[in-house]
Amino acid sequence: MVNKPDHYDGSDIQVLEGLEAVRKRPGMYIGSTGPRGLHHLVYEVVDNAVDEALAGYCDSIEVWIHPDNSITVADNGRGIPVDMHPKEKIPTVEVVLTILHAGGKFGGEGYKVSGGLHGVGVSVVNALSSRVEVNVRRDGKEYEIDFDHGRTKTKLHEIGAADRTGTKVTFWPDPEIFAETTVYDYDTLAARFREMAFLNKGLKITMHDERENPSEVISGKAAEPRTEVFQFMGGIIDFVKYLNKGKETLNEPIYFSAENADGTVEVAMQWSTSYSTNSVMAFANNINTHEGGTHLDGFKQAVTRTINDYARSKSILKEKDSNLSGDDTREGLAAIISVKLHDPQFEGQTKTKLGNTEIRPLVQNAVTQGLAEYLEENPSPAKKIIGKATQALKAREAARKAREMTRRKNVLDSFALPGKLADCSSKKAEDSEIFIVEGDSAGGSAKQARDRKTQAILPLRGKILNVERAGLHRSLSSETISSLITAIGTNIGEDFDADQARYHRIIIMTDADVDGAHIRILLLTFFYRYMPELINRGYVYIACPPIFGVKKKNSRSTKIERYIYDENALSETLAEMGGSEKFDVQRYKGLGEMDPEQLWETTMEPATRTLLQVNIDDAAEAERTVSELMGDQVEPRKEFIQKHARDVRFLDI
Repeated sequence: MVNKPDHYDGSDIQVLEGLEAVRKRPGMYIGSTGPRGLHHLVYEVVDNAVDEALAGYCDSIEVWIHPDNSITVADNGRGIPVDMHPKEKIPTVEVVLTILHAGGKFGGEGYKVSGGLHGVGVSVVNALSSRVEVNVRRDGKEYEIDFDHGRTKTKLHEIGAADRTGTKVTFWPDPEIFAETTVYDYDTLAARFREMAFLNKGLKITMHDERENPSEVISGKAAEPRTEVFQFMGGIIDFVKYLNKGKETLNEPIYFSAENADGTVEVAMQWSTSYSTNSVMAFANNINTHEGGTHLDGFKQAVTRTINDYARSKSILKEKDSNLSGDDTREGLAAIISVKLHDPQFEGQTKTKLGNTEIRPLVQNAVTQGLAEYLEENPSPAKKIIGKATQALKAREAARKAREMTRRKNVLDSFALPGKLADCSSKKAEDSEIFIVEGDSAGGSAKQARDRKTQAILPLRGKILNVERAGLHRSLSSETISSLITAIGTNIGEDFDADQARYHRIIIMTDADVDGAHIRILLLTFFYRYMPELINRGYVYIACPPIFGVKKKNSRSTKIERYIYDENALSETLAEMGGSEKFDVQRYKGLGEMDPEQLWETTMEPATRTLLQVNIDDAAEAERTVSELMGDQVEPRKEFIQKHARDVRFLDI
């Protein structure tokens, strides 16, 4: 790529304040010092390279995960300026790395569009790393500068000539800061880079994982060195296709864009037969605005109005018919709204909601005009889209009636609760938890084992419906699902209210076998589709019961000496305890086989149990995975099984 000449030097970098507070309160800058914050370091450096791409000076970014979990990010942009900073009197690259809020994004000259508007990116990475090495190529020369715990270790120095431009940053996360782990998860980083490549058409992001040692991989699976390239010449059109993989679609992706003095907008959208309304994603300057904002509001208003206008103009909706709701028009819709603006205003430090009012009419007008033209010019898919929405309207009316059957007069009225629910006595949701168990046998053990004050038990009869295929109306006709909704207390659909949740820990406790895993997946699909806010709030958990209990042979005592939670750890644990000839091993095929005391000790006692909190770090990947594995299409499941069959270590037949 030929780099364009442009004014970009030390005078473009404005200094706001120093670096001192970052190491003392890292959570204020990267959210946490756990895995999420660790991965955020990589995003900050990559975002700087993407800003160069947005400015038109970079088309290739490479990321390496080294065997020691250090990270290198290299781009072919202009290179961080190395001239003396006019105010600080040190090289500009040193200013950028050592002074908080120093960047080319405040004065407006360095970057016209940028995601990292807080300007804390690479300086925070430096502050939270034990070591950072920066290599800059620009003006025909190559430079290096090194840092130690945020302080300059080796001053900027020239190391040779350069026939290209760019910046390379290598950093080692500080284990004193990231005490929980300094190990990077490949899939987490890959999901982010895939998203960035979708949003920046043609940008090539190459990811290299050089690790070989299985113990260094978060998932515990052996990993071989691998390279993956993310580049999508179709941009957000390819993004929509990715979201709809495994679904039966109703139309080819629709794409349109618009721009004015306030910014630009790109929109891609495609309907499928899916019942989902979770596949509309909005981005501002490449930032996923999970909480929406003005750009998403404009999109939703335009889609609802345009489809209603078209349906009435073609007499599909009669005069006496009520209008299609927003949810009706968006059922089965996968859409990407990507806006780029010079001065985005995000609500809160998390940048999850866009507040710029001037962007709403830009998006609204673009969608109204583009979608109206598409519907008029493509009558066959238009008929399918309107048909899908009118079916959703009928299902919504039926679902509303079904919800009335599940609604109780008061969340504390026990007579309205499901008959099989053994409720807790506490009325404080923050202190209460509910265990969802499979069958009466496990339910009986759990009811005997529980703490009646704070722990409720809800046994399920058999497997719940796969809501990905059934849809809301049919799902609500299921007694099992109705009982679940009633017990949780939030209602569902238009009446859903997360603040009415009767428990702040909803724990899925199923058997450690294939059937139990299937029920767990069905329940997670239900929560993801119809109560995603409970997942986002951190209310949904998975219990981890033991697979084996080990006790001494020929002993009259029933005392379990050791519980084992991992199939692969059995032989190792027995060898450590003195050999299998001294111990009997009991495999727990189901929770009902455990004594109440054992179930309490291993799985329900807050002080000793292990719970896995469910979260959705990457909504696009979660959406696609649920659709592929739980939807109507067989082929994606077949591909998944063929791809992962060799990873199976234990099969319960």
